[in-house]
Amino acid sequence: MAIRVQDLSDEELETLRTMARSRTLGAGLVRRAQIVLHSVEGLTAPTISERMGLCGETVRHWLKRFKARGFDGLEEDVRSGRPPTYTAAERSAVIDTALTPPAELGLPFASWTLDRLVAHLSEKGIGMKRSRIAEIFVQEGLKWRHEETWFGARVDPDFAKKRGRLSSSTPRRQRAA
Repeated sequence: MAIRVQDLSDEELETLRTMARSRTLGAGLVRRAQIVLHSVEGLTAPTISERMGLCGETVRHWLKRFKARGFDGLEEDVRSGRPPTYTAAERSAVIDTALTPPAELGLPFASWTLDRLVAHLSEKGIGMKRSRIAEIFVQEGLKWRHEETWFGARVDPDFAKKRGRLSSSTPRRQRAA
């Protein structure tokens, strides 16, 4: 039994032609529009499958979907995929913790590192790797920032004495007379 796409209005036909030659739409959507357009032009499913290098069942599937749903039938159905590894509450806890200064949580350091964050979260029952935390930050648009720097005032006033000379390979300058 031949599958034929119903007659389309001029506007629908133009939309279909635009989709079939688009360079900005997804490749799958363009290919599905081409299948339907070939059918509208009078080609049969076996001819379309041969011309486009597709399985005949694939061509019939998309033609049936277009007949049943119209242009919405050309879109891919949402697939369930793998369930999320971490719940939304756990992801939220990671972000909230990272945005909270460690001193407010009673921790003995002034800024977070990924290792400190991993350790603190594991104590709270959220076992998450560094790479996963970094992915969550990227997905949420957060950027990891290193706050500890060599510039500016130090927390330890005796830092310069404890540090010693900056470089042992640099000779001391002699004072001018």
